Amino acid sequence: MLGTTFKVTADELRDIFNVRLAPYLPAHLQKTEPHPSGYGNSYTFKPFTGREACPEEPAHAWKDPKLTFRHVDVEAGRPEASEEEYDLREKARYFLEQVYREARVQWRNAVHVAELKAVVKDTDERWKAHCRAQQAAEAAFAYLRDPKAAQEWPAAVSRLVDAQNAYLAAAIAFDERAQQIAEVHARHFHEEMLGYDEALVAAGYPQAKEWHITSDDAYGKDYRGRYDRTTTAGRAQAAIEAQEEHVAKVSRLARPA
Repeated sequence: MLGTTFKVTADELRDIFNVRLAPYLPAHLQKTEPHPSGYGNSYTFKPFTGREACPEEPAHAWKDPKLTFRHVDVEAGRPEASEEEYDLREKARYFLEQVYREARVQWRNAVHVAELKAVVKDTDERWKAHCRAQQAAEAAFAYLRDPKAAQEWPAAVSRLVDAQNAYLAAAIAFDERAQQIAEVHARHFHEEMLGYDEALVAAGYPQAKEWHITSDDAYGKDYRGRYDRTTTAGRAQAAIEAQEEHVAKVSRLARPA
């Protein structure tokens, strides 16, 4: 039995990949070479699209006399091979499992990217619209501190309310896309997945680093009709409430005694 670590000579690797595993290697595999760390191999694959079938080891490979287990030889009535031969077969089976494991990781990440391409759509336009609406609401609020605002206070406050409504609507519209993106991320969670920003960059959206996308379960209103503060809509709602509290306090304190 192989231990947790084992040595493989260059001749053994050539025999394993060029002879024993050649009929069973993934179609996308282009190159295999010793890992720079000195442990294991690194594999280069033709890029997956995410639309292929999941790479899986061919089940019939384990019946191949160059790969099969000792008991299969016995059951088939074949003479038992040497310990060196069985050791080499075990190494070959190990590498076959490893190369398919890496192929599945890359395939799963390709599926992740492909699904992002399908859901992103106008996310960037919605994000920019949200940013413009946020800036407009902040400008309308800041204007209330200008002495000129006192001369048209009802109109200035009315413009603030309009800007706040537009800000929240734009944030909600962005979150509709953000939730879809977050759900794709959640569906493709695994230990070796691409980072969220990395996956979006791979999908063709480097600007996604600016987007605010949170956990998929944070979206939507709660039973009180409020948005989670980690979402863009929740942030907008909190900012608007803070503005309104300030305006209400100013109006209360400015009221003649």
